[in-house]
Amino acid sequence: MRTVPPPSQPLRDLGGAALRWSAQWVYIARLAAQIMAWALTPGSYPRALRPVMARHLYQSAGPSLMWYVLMFGFFSLVLVRIVVVSAASYGLSRYALEMVVRVLVLELLPLAAALFVAMRCAIPYGSEVAAMRASGRFDALLAQGVDPMRQEVLPRVVAGVFAVWLCTALSAVLTLVVSYLVVYGFTPFGWDPYTRTVGQVFAPAVTLVFVVKTLLFSLAVAVVPMAAATHPQPTGGGGAGGAEIQGLVRMFMLLLLFEALSLLGNYY
Repeated sequence: MRTVPPPSQPLRDLGGAALRWSAQWVYIARLAAQIMAWALTPGSYPRALRPVMARHLYQSAGPSLMWYVLMFGFFSLVLVRIVVVSAASYGLSRYALEMVVRVLVLELLPLAAALFVAMRCAIPYGSEVAAMRASGRFDALLAQGVDPMRQEVLPRVVAGVFAVWLCTALSAVLTLVVSYLVVYGFTPFGWDPYTRTVGQVFAPAVTLVFVVKTLLFSLAVAVVPMAAATHPQPTGGGGAGGAEIQGLVRMFMLLLLFEALSLLGNYY
């Protein structure tokens, strides 16, 4: 005869799931604040940690930076050409450059850089830290008097943040150069209207939103995989694989949330 669970059991399960969900978000916020505090403290970079930090900074962006910039440059060339030709066909050529800068540079570029860094290094870094923690590497460092969060997690998070900013900056410069060449060609006489249009787009408030959004994107892709790798998992929670999937979901949720907030800040 099948046993019927008490009516309060589903409510208790739902409440437990809500508490675990809230605890995980609190842990992500606390880890992000802790990492930012460590990153801004000069004492967090002793001489022994500097080669490790430099290695992660290079590995996060160096090997694939050229391919990313070239790929995004080609994408920018195609998209800018489509926008310019479409605007000319409707008699809106004077708005083409402003549309390109607003859509491509302000909105698509930071998101593309964040997703590229997440797939290229942030998620693999999270897997590395999870494997270290499962193999007892963290316990061994603690036994030696070394904080594993500063030794293993901090360099990877800083490298992820640096990679997002570097990809964003280089692709933004390349996109602006491509936009000028597509709209005005190889002539210096379009410099004055070009700088005036770009300056009008990058108003102080819009620039502030762009910088804050890039910072939040970089923290999301760098911190969330580390939080999923270091957060204690409850028994029966799905193991490391389930934690990684949950971390990916939270990371994409944060990216969508930050993008929506930036759109509200720029256009409302």
